[in-house]
Amino acid sequence: MDSSSNSSTMASLPEEEEEQQHTKQPNIPSAFSSVPVRPAVQTSSQKYSPLDWLGYFDQEDDIHIPDSNDVFHIYKAGSDGPVIFCLHGGGYSGLSFALAASKLKEKSRVVAMDLRGHGKSSTENELDLSIETLCNDVIAVLKTMYGDSPPAIVLVGHSMGGSVAVHVAAKKELSRLCGLIVVDVVEGTAMASLMHMQKILSGRMQYFSTIEKAVEWNVKGGSLRNIESARVSIPSTLKFDDSKKCYIHRARLEETEQYWRGWYEGLSERFLSCPTPKLLLLAGTDRLDRTLTIGQMQGKFQMVVVRHTGHAIQEDVPEEFATLVLNFISHNRIGPHGVEIPGIRRPAQLQS
Repeated sequence: MDSSSNSSTMASLPEEEEEQQHTKQPNIPSAFSSVPVRPAVQTSSQKYSPLDWLGYFDQEDDIHIPDSNDVFHIYKAGSDGPVIFCLHGGGYSGLSFALAASKLKEKSRVVAMDLRGHGKSSTENELDLSIETLCNDVIAVLKTMYGDSPPAIVLVGHSMGGSVAVHVAAKKELSRLCGLIVVDVVEGTAMASLMHMQKILSGRMQYFSTIEKAVEWNVKGGSLRNIESARVSIPSTLKFDDSKKCYIHRARLEETEQYWRGWYEGLSERFLSCPTPKLLLLAGTDRLDRTLTIGQMQGKFQMVVVRHTGHAIQEDVPEEFATLVLNFISHNRIGPHGVEIPGIRRPAQLQS
């Protein structure tokens, strides 16, 4: 997540690590405080109270992986069109895509997965966040859900999830992969930021007396700029600690340092090598490294810089994000059964 309003800061690329503690401002008397008639003001707990995912997704489900004890939680929305399969960043959850899903589902199906060690997913080894394991998890979920006859799939990944999406696409194991969308992760900036990640993780607030306090801290600290999205997504990134009688972060990212470099090393070349239409959404042009700059000049992928947003583009500006995703699908003529050319219809007897 991005804790800074300046998207050029190097520390804005790691996941929720760059959340920074905000200082409380003293109450300053207003010159207008004596005006008698004022609208009712929400209390802090009301303003930051949790919102139910059902207002955005249609259903949730648990995907049990055969021959293992791993169970991955997913959120689903929509009934027609290609499947937009969403992978969140480190420390986030599938509900990071909730607000965007409410618009995406009008023209597509949406599946947002809680990755290993995150959200409501349950796995035998919560700390194995190696890129290989994360990729295998995604492929296992897709194969368990769709078997040998998957629909057209567009992989969307934010930050760490973007790296996972790229690696999954590069494996070329998904027969119906029709598009790849990576959200605000670039190898050069990410690799340069790794040295700061532990310091930022240890510097964030660790304990919250209530969920409302956690939502408020994330919004006021700048890691999320959309209060509504924070109210939906932040509760799923926490768990209650019975011994400490407070809420703590669900994902134990500080214990996974051995895997961080693997998320991003060689990412740019791997992204360019993926044989599918590609879109890179960035919060700032400073994130583009040399390899991607050359690739972009050669027209190997589409790139859009989304202004006035933090690292979590899909949460900060969900409607703009959804529009960009749907435009990408339309531009590349991605239909529910694969690539479909508008205006050319199959004979009625051949339609499934």
